[in-house]
Amino acid sequence: MDITIYTDGSALGNPGAGGYGVVLLSGPHRKELSQGYTLTTNNRMELTAVCVALEALKFDGCNVTLYSDSKYVTEAVNQGWVFGWEKNGFLKKKNPDLWRRFLRVYRRHHVRFVWVKGHASTVENNRCDQLAVAAANSGNLIADEGYTPED
Repeated sequence: MDITIYTDGSALGNPGAGGYGVVLLSGPHRKELSQGYTLTTNNRMELTAVCVALEALKFDGCNVTLYSDSKYVTEAVNQGWVFGWEKNGFLKKKNPDLWRRFLRVYRRHHVRFVWVKGHASTVENNRCDQLAVAAANSGNLIADEGYTPED
């Protein structure tokens, strides 16, 4: 099954309230996901968006093209850095809880990451940004349980 995913995360202040937005596309199907958090960082929201998107897939073994404007996420995977961090137990790395969560779900699928420029002409990435900002500004914020001031 071929899936296209767009993700974005945003923090209003860094740290501050934040949110993520996700658009999943498969054939004629479309699903949008978002959630806001009381205190988090931009990088945590970018990575959370990717985790949530991959976790939303109903079947293992999906062929996924994932578009993100986060070089933090795309380069960590495409350059293979995250796998070295994992071997070193994420020593002195930020967001180890989310990177572990990511690797668990990433390994269930065949994922290709594509970096896109944020706030540019990519319609679905702009939609994700709208979802993320709206979620961060909503009254429906939850705690980012893994956030620490070091993140």
